[in-house]
This record gives sequence, structure tokens and C-alpha cells, in this order.
Amino acid sequence: MPGFADRMSKLGVEGAFIVLARAKELERQGKKIIHCEIGQPDFDTPAHIKEAAKKALDEGFTGYTPSAGIMELREAIAEYVSKTRGIDVTPDQVVVTVGAKIGIFSALMAFVNPGEEVIIPMPAYPSYESVTEFVGGVVKPVVLKEEREFSPSGEEIAKAVTDRTKVIVINTPSNPTGGVYKRKDLEAIVEVAKEHDLWIISDEIYEDIIFDGKKHESILSIPGAEERAVMLSGFSKTYAMTGWRLGYVVAPKEVADKITKIQLNTVSCPVSFVQKAGIAALKGPRDEIEAMVREYEERRDLLYREINRIPGFSMIKPAATFYAFPNVKELGVKSKELANMLLEEAGVALLPGTDFGAPGEGYLRLSFATSKENLMEAMERIRAFVEEKFPNVS
Repeated sequence: MPGFADRMSKLGVEGAFIVLARAKELERQGKKIIHCEIGQPDFDTPAHIKEAAKKALDEGFTGYTPSAGIMELREAIAEYVSKTRGIDVTPDQVVVTVGAKIGIFSALMAFVNPGEEVIIPMPAYPSYESVTEFVGGVVKPVVLKEEREFSPSGEEIAKAVTDRTKVIVINTPSNPTGGVYKRKDLEAIVEVAKEHDLWIISDEIYEDIIFDGKKHESILSIPGAEERAVMLSGFSKTYAMTGWRLGYVVAPKEVADKITKIQLNTVSCPVSFVQKAGIAALKGPRDEIEAMVREYEERRDLLYREINRIPGFSMIKPAATFYAFPNVKELGVKSKELANMLLEEAGVALLPGTDFGAPGEGYLRLSFATSKENLMEAMERIRAFVEEKFPNVS
């Protein structure tokens, strides 16, 4: 058989889908598994959004669209981002993407030459590292520290910069930590980028799932960021639209043009009728969205209380997203080994922190995009497992 391109060895996978596959296999064997591994809302897409897609189908809106997306949706996104970030965004700065992931891929493809460095605060969503290496870049990790509530230090990011650095990738609210970057840290990142003439890629897909009455702080709201920042977001998390594959990029026009060119050469264009659903999402009522976020916040509070009762577990309260990131260092077991034991022996599917880079060692990621009943059972199973296997841990 002919060989594969060398770059394929650099392309990683998402641990969540590997754990999900193993969990499904155990379920086929008759074992009951509590699923806390996958980052997927357990709510249905709001009805008015589905109705908009159905209407578009009934009206025959099923052909190709412009590669950057239909103008009506780009205008709606520009209006929404302008309002929420307090800046002026025009439709020619917007590219509608097939999910937010293609935005990550396209931006890194557009910016990074082989050998150039990409600074990534870690633990981080694995696609940042995987795609950086796939396009020939070099990952420069900066450790997100629990004592800083997982908000990056501008000083440490500055120390990581060399003459080969090209991009800083950030994610707030953050997967896997549930942390939110502080405004002063965002300001420091912008200053570093300006001083060294770097691009910033900011993944803000969890922007609406934020708790305790706080509001999302976007890199685009920081003066000086507009000319060098690419902001990614989408519909999967806020509107429970993971399978619809609809995201968007907001960037300087010349960057948006490059990303459009990459999308043209990969997927041609976003799905036509799904774009009509995106318009309905942005312009429609938000009562269901607000109800979802309230439910996530209640689950967060339940987990915070229960996780801190488990011997050897501790956790700061997640400020956003639907992820908990407990510290399990006191147990003295590698994260991957512990996650495997919890799946195989306790029937709880979750992820080792190392699925999000080496700085995730000593942590687990647990998704609370599932019911309170499932979460309580998961906590009971984990507590029973730990008390049996680690009797000397208090």
C-alpha cells in the first residue's frame, strides 16, 4: 500500500469521542454508563429555529450559497457582534462557517508557516494544538494556573514570545476549565500582540453560557485588538445546535477574505437552509436560551458542592461553560489511568485533563450537560469508588 503524507502523523483526535466509543461498547455489554464525557447540550434546538429551517426547505432554499454565507445571516451576525462587543462590525468582516472548528483550521492555515510558533494557554481544546502541528507550526504552551482561576498571565505569554512567534490562541470562556479570562489579562494579551506584531485567534463559542450574573468579555472589546484579532463563535452551544454545524468568524476584511478562500476550497459553502435557521436564532426570542443557562448554573452549583465532598477531589467553581475541572492530584494517580478506572469500574465516562495537553495532568474534565439525576448518580459512583480504592485519602 502506498504511504500516507507525513502531516497525518501530526493530526490528533478528540479524547471525548474515543471515550464515548468505549462507553457505548460497555453499554452494549449491558453496563449502565453515566455520560459526562461529551460537550453536547442535552437540550433540543428551540422550535422557532427548527421551523425556520423547515420553511427554507419547503421553499426550495437548497442550493449553493456564497462561500462566506448569505448576506442576510452575515448582516445579522455583524449586528449581533457589534451590539455585544461595543464595536462596529461590517458584514464583509464575517464568514459563516461549517461549525466553528473550520474557523480554527482556516485561521491557523492562513497565518502559520512551517516552523512558526503558536502560543496556546493550556489546558486547551485539543484542536488548537493538533491543527497547529498539522500546518507545520510549533506549539508554545503557557500553563493556565488554578490559583489564577485559569486566566492566563500576560507576563508569561510575553515570556513565551520569540522571533518565530506568529499567533496567540485564546479561549474564553474556556474548555476544559470552565474559566473566564479576566479583562486585565485580555488587555495584557493585546499589548503583547501589538508589541510583537502577532495575530490573536479568540475562540468564544461558550460566550453565552456564563454564570453569576457576569457578562462575556470579548477580545474584540479591547482597544487595539480589532486589527489583529480573529474571533470565532457559533450556534452549537448557545442554541443547542451541535449537529447543525454552523459557526462564524469575525476578522479584519483581508483575513475574512483568506478564510473564505479556504472554505471555498474545502466545503464550498455553509449549508443553505441551516443559514436561515441561524438568522432565526440570532433574531428570535432568548427565553429558552436563558432557561438553559439557568439550568446549567444549577447543575454547576450541585457539582461544586458534591465534587468537593469526594476524598482527594477539589475544585474551584466554574465561572462558565458546562464543564467542571476537578483537581485530583491528591489521589496520586495519573489522570488518564484514573479516568479509565472510573469508566471501567464505576461506569462514569469523563475525560483526563491530559486530553487537553500536558498541563492538564492532575485534573479531570466532567461535562454537566446532562440531568441533575445523572450528575448525582455520577457523584455517588465516584465517591464510592474513591472510598474503596483510596481509603487513606481524606
